[in-house]
Amino acid sequence: MAAWPELDELKQVLDVTGYDWDGEAESGGDEDITTRLTRLLSAAIAKVKADVGTWDEGTDEPDDSLAQAALRMAELMALKPELSAQVGSSDLTYARLVYGHRRSFGVA
Repeated sequence: MAAWPELDELKQVLDVTGYDWDGEAESGGDEDITTRLTRLLSAAIAKVKADVGTWDEGTDEPDDSLAQAALRMAELMALKPELSAQVGSSDLTYARLVYGHRRSFGVA
């Protein structure tokens, strides 16, 4: 099984070279300090899990396709944040990566 993408992978896709956007735990603090990119990556992973449906954190793990779908969604959210909800569902690359993984479907 694969693992969810890391911040370094997203930075490579977005061509971000510095460390200014990295989320680091502050010494003495109880919470991790997150940045735009770490929040963005977390939101993209959550979107993929929601699109799959009934994701169980204890037993489910991403495969290569879902990990790549999360990276693609993070890229879409970063480059077109105002359209990410629409673009994600109509983006052919994302749709191909998630294809066959859905466990629940919306009923209209």
